Amino acid sequence: MPWDNQSGGPNGGNNNPWGNSPRPQGPDIDAWLNQLQENVKKYIPGGGGSGLVLLLVGFLVLWGLSGFYRVQADEQGVVLRFGKFQAQTSPGLNYHIPWPIESVITPKVTIVNRVDIGMRGPSDSFVGGRVASRDVPEESLMLTGDENIVDVDFSVFWLINSASDFLFNIQNPEGTVKSVAESTMREIVGQNNIQPILTEQRQNTEDMVRDLMQSILDDYGAGITITQVKMQKVDPPAAVIDAFRDVQAARADQERARNEAQSYANRVVPEAQGEAFRIRREAEAYREQAVAEAEGQASRFAAVYNEYKQASDVTRQRIFLETVEKVMQRSNKIIIDQSDAGGGVIPYLPLDRLNSKTNKGDQ
Repeated sequence: MPWDNQSGGPNGGNNNPWGNSPRPQGPDIDAWLNQLQENVKKYIPGGGGSGLVLLLVGFLVLWGLSGFYRVQADEQGVVLRFGKFQAQTSPGLNYHIPWPIESVITPKVTIVNRVDIGMRGPSDSFVGGRVASRDVPEESLMLTGDENIVDVDFSVFWLINSASDFLFNIQNPEGTVKSVAESTMREIVGQNNIQPILTEQRQNTEDMVRDLMQSILDDYGAGITITQVKMQKVDPPAAVIDAFRDVQAARADQERARNEAQSYANRVVPEAQGEAFRIRREAEAYREQAVAEAEGQASRFAAVYNEYKQASDVTRQRIFLETVEKVMQRSNKIIIDQSDAGGGVIPYLPLDRLNSKTNKGDQ
């Protein structure tokens, strides 16, 4: 091709075809054009010499105008010069050197693309008039950190952020995204136990996979932004799902029993603490009362002893009478007047029974 010949054309020379040096010796271009014009005159009606010139000028104008192109709002323009990346253009009217020197590719960069891992189609199968997907176990079965197997179906949503990187840095963009997504999900799942993945850690797992995928694709220079990772299905393998559900039910029962026990403890412990506090307060009150009574008795005994030392006979008699009074207060008493007619009462009568009858009569 002439533009590849750095020697200046087929006839050699020291300057390339686009240089500013004097033109090298070779065929006379003007003479060649004049000869071509003379040959064409025979075929142009009237033999006008300006027809060929106008034809060439018109062709060049049309060729030059063909370099204008429009990039839509959802696209990026990528200009190629002889198949090599030259420039990246923004939406709007742009210009490039017409074909065959330069060409333009305008990929859409705002369309969100989707890649499914662990499932196929929904366009392939319909069940009961409803769109269904086919499971792909070789992609979806993964090993968790606690050595369980989990079946994960998920989707990755992505778009182009740099058209030039997307076109030239990776050969198969969709396949690359899929491979990175599968390997990343396996890595994150392998770092966690099965239970959190199935329950409260799903959102966190999706975010971790998205961030790790973005980091890997940025290292590749893929020109791709991962917008979302969505876990569609996260279950144990179908062969053991019934047993797994039994285990889950047992764990739920265990959790329920634990919650009930905790609730009972929360109710009983405060009551026991209150009862213990009450008993402690009563014991302290009893202790204070007993100490006060003992101190009072000791004080009274000391006072009596002082009186006893001053008048022992009188004090002894008073103590005797007080003691008899205390004893007699707790016993039944029958008084017989010996000086009256009752002096002849036989002392062997059942006085206790008579006394009980008397008490009943009084009632």
